Amino acid sequence: MVGTISDVYLDLRNELRHHGVTSAQLEARELLAFALEIPRDVLNERSGSFLFDAQLKRLEELKQRRLAGEPLAHIIGEWDFYSLTFTLTPDVLIPRADTETLVDAGLAFFSRRERGRILDLCCGSGCVGIALLCNLPDTISCVFADTSEAALEVTKENLVRHRLTFRGITVQQDAKEPCAEALGKFNLIVCNPPYIPTGVIPTLDHSVKDYEPHKALDGGADGLDFYRAIAVNFKPALTKNGMLAFECGMGQHEQVQHILEQAGFCEVRILRDFAGVERVVTALANPPADR
Repeated sequence: MVGTISDVYLDLRNELRHHGVTSAQLEARELLAFALEIPRDVLNERSGSFLFDAQLKRLEELKQRRLAGEPLAHIIGEWDFYSLTFTLTPDVLIPRADTETLVDAGLAFFSRRERGRILDLCCGSGCVGIALLCNLPDTISCVFADTSEAALEVTKENLVRHRLTFRGITVQQDAKEPCAEALGKFNLIVCNPPYIPTGVIPTLDHSVKDYEPHKALDGGADGLDFYRAIAVNFKPALTKNGMLAFECGMGQHEQVQHILEQAGFCEVRILRDFAGVERVVTALANPPADR
């Protein structure tokens, strides 16, 4: 690849596309901007500039990592979610657009509330809770909980990045164990738990099974272990009329609904993601007060 930024971009895009990268146009821009250490939105205005040999060498190294299957988000160390940019490491899952439905559910719940507390359980990078805080009043706070210390460190970085350290704290908490009483009560618990059946993990795409943390993927034999445990162990942590909102895998929504109903939750609702897949299941801990 030799020439101007425009030439190099086109060559890179075509090569990524040739190797089956579905979002080749986006990824070429991201890799090129990262290699040049410039914001991607200035690539166009510098399209006629030539690259130095050192820049071309760096880009070639990045390209080879991507073609070997390493996710783009891990290469550049960040990813966008809900119009926000999050720091990432291989210790946390890469945020997916599907999960934005979980944020939408939380925002709808707080639409008529000016105060409250949120628990982002199995928080990973903290993207769900942080997206909620960024779109809610300063009077609403969030506790970010995960078993992984490395994941909590990423969450802390993202709280700093989005200037939310005064509204969010991190705690180590096993989602399969009862919620620590010291954490208090929450109006809303959002959770994107591990939900891939153990036997399915070896069949996942190379970029997932070989690069993302299995601990954040493995939901047990049927993928539902965390739903069963959380529905029982975290119901007492909800305030009256508090809501639990789960993300679930494709085709799991009816089983998650049954788990919540068996645990005594009510007003169960199922929300579809942007692709029309039943992605989020919400339920209230108690019937609404006016009933």
